[in-house]
Amino acid sequence: MGLDLVFKALSDPTRRQILRMLSQGDLSAGEIASAFAMAKPSVSHHLNVLKQAGLVQDERRGQQIIYSLDTTVFQDVLAWIFEVARRSDQPRRPG
Repeated sequence: MGLDLVFKALSDPTRRQILRMLSQGDLSAGEIASAFAMAKPSVSHHLNVLKQAGLVQDERRGQQIIYSLDTTVFQDVLAWIFEVARRSDQPRRPG
């Protein structure tokens, strides 16, 4: 996981909405696409960005592709955020 890819993926409101939807449970590509007023290839692009960042995973089930959250990456990002926050709470040495 590269943090650059994660933050790029999270920077888009459509992708954040897809993550919110998946936080409620696994969804097919069609179910995700039906929630947006955009072409299916555009939704597919957003899903691919999320996949490349490691935020979602997909699994073929018959004719459908089912997407789910990959919480491992979220845990890694949170650990990084907490580390940055912890360091910023430490007193700075006089220069």
